[in-house]
Amino acid sequence: MTLALTPRTLSDLVPMPAARTHRHLRVAALVTGFALLTAALAQWQISLGFTPVPVSGQTLGVLLAGASLGSVKGAASQALYWVLGLVGLPFYSGGEGGWSAGTGTTLGYLVGFVVAAALVGYLAERRQDRTLSSSIPAMLAGSAIIYVFGVSWLAHDLGVGVATSDPAVLGGETGLSLGMTPFLIGDALKVLVAGAATPLAWRLAKRLDG
Repeated sequence: MTLALTPRTLSDLVPMPAARTHRHLRVAALVTGFALLTAALAQWQISLGFTPVPVSGQTLGVLLAGASLGSVKGAASQALYWVLGLVGLPFYSGGEGGWSAGTGTTLGYLVGFVVAAALVGYLAERRQDRTLSSSIPAMLAGSAIIYVFGVSWLAHDLGVGVATSDPAVLGGETGLSLGMTPFLIGDALKVLVAGAATPLAWRLAKRLDG
């Protein structure tokens, strides 16, 4: 077993088996592991009542998956998470699962998870996760992608404007007020956690490597 000579992402620090079959199993284990991590974090949720989107830990899993696995495997882990929930496993926020949960009001966020993991992974492959000053912006970019997809679909599904309210809609809700504004503080904390975790992991790996 050998280590990658020039690791591009944290997952490259996991020993690479010599046998081709074992290499495929390694990739499958990494992708599945981060899909399960996202599912586990999704079980921590707070329902807000006025919006169908709950506060949850999902996005922390998305950011960590992208940074740790890179663009392709990171996106694959979130696509797998989405599919596992679609087939009925209780992997979405609060233990939800099934076709209606995976294609309903929060569909945009699930799609955004895949794209965000790919983007964060792309930036990680270019060493943007090695220092706090570059890792935080990378995680912010991933969070922004999730909002773009999530808020756009949420507004479409609910029949409200993305940023401006329809006078005919009671309460004057918008996609932003329902799908982004209530989550800014929590997501900022998750960005800080993910943005600090990856440089720390690289530092520890370097120290252990001697």
